Amino acid sequence: MRESSRLSRRAVLGLTAAALPMSAAALPLAAAPALAASPATAIGGERLARRGLQADGAAAVPVKLLTARAWLVADAATGEVLASFNAHQRLAPASTLKMLFADTVLNKFDRTEKYTVKDSDIADVPAGSSLVGVKAGITYTVEQLWQGVFLRSGNDAVHVLAHMNGGIARTVAEMQARARDLQALDTHVVSPDGFDHPGQLSSAYDLTLFARHGLANPDFRGYCGTRIANFPAGGKKTFQIQNTDRLLSGAWGLKTYDGLIGVKNGYTSHAGNTFTGAATRDGRTLLVTVMHPATGSNAVYEQTAALLDWGFTHGRTARPVGALVKPLSEGGAPATAAPGHGQAAGASGAPGKGPSAERLAEGAAGTAALLAAAGGFLLWRRRRANATRDAAGTPRPPAPRAAEPDPQEPPAPTEQPGGGRHRR
Repeated sequence: MRESSRLSRRAVLGLTAAALPMSAAALPLAAAPALAASPATAIGGERLARRGLQADGAAAVPVKLLTARAWLVADAATGEVLASFNAHQRLAPASTLKMLFADTVLNKFDRTEKYTVKDSDIADVPAGSSLVGVKAGITYTVEQLWQGVFLRSGNDAVHVLAHMNGGIARTVAEMQARARDLQALDTHVVSPDGFDHPGQLSSAYDLTLFARHGLANPDFRGYCGTRIANFPAGGKKTFQIQNTDRLLSGAWGLKTYDGLIGVKNGYTSHAGNTFTGAATRDGRTLLVTVMHPATGSNAVYEQTAALLDWGFTHGRTARPVGALVKPLSEGGAPATAAPGHGQAAGASGAPGKGPSAERLAEGAAGTAALLAAAGGFLLWRRRRANATRDAAGTPRPPAPRAAEPDPQEPPAPTEQPGGGRHRR
């Protein structure tokens, strides 16, 4: 757990340095545990702030097939939420958070721009990360780095792009500001890659917002729908990388899903499996997010497919239970907290206010404080989660282990036998 719950000393210093000029003090240590709370919000509608199943006016949702702790089905064009389960529950997002990273950084660099990787660009990649095989000294195009992000969920590619963007701390702050603009107030960003860190949280609702907004960008849509690409290995050599989205690739005993256009999967041993998928049939595009299903590496894909099937078959007769809100920068109405509920510490700022210098520092300052309180926070969060599950009669999951790539995913072609983990 030691390696998965902290950033490198270099990254911490960078985060702290970025926070201090903009904020008089970092987030108090006593406030850190509140990040694990599930804020009851009215974002998207009052029904979505409720716990449990929310669905109306359509044939029964296939609940017997669904073991996820949270999920959501929405119409991508209208933003109508057709059904949900614990839409705003804050959970570890794993690599689905890379959708927010891409939505934040993608337009900053031309896809043909070239960059030669330095040792320092990948020195702070967490041990146990999923890697595409980026190496210092090799020159990559921006397009190739994004293929590494989307196809292999490469944290090494994420860190290179983040350093090109001005560093990890700056990228975290920009991602947090983007989340606020999208009104994704359940999301708290600690690292740009989605790796397990204390306080790194999102929700089925927020991940669906990220996917919907990202898919409006042709480059984002193209990358997340790419099945196979060639990746530089040095000199004129390349190796082939395949998308780890099993509904797109048809790997590991799953059939490809008819009409699937993306979006992003994720896995760590703490978060379990997470996935947001989008598919189009008969001119209609649906978005489905599934978070933390019961054990089984294919479960997240099988449950996504079942919800997509339900949406295409019965979704037209469903009465919406909520909506995906528009970004503030695109004329979206500011969301408000649900009656009787305040915003939890670590949520994405006061609704309706533009980002200030202090709020832009939130991701960095909060990270420094959270890392200092990591041990106590993890114990507090585990006890609180266990108490909540006990009260609800939900079985406890196994204790979190160090995060690692999905053991059933094939290793990247550059990894050597017995290896497969980036070491700081």
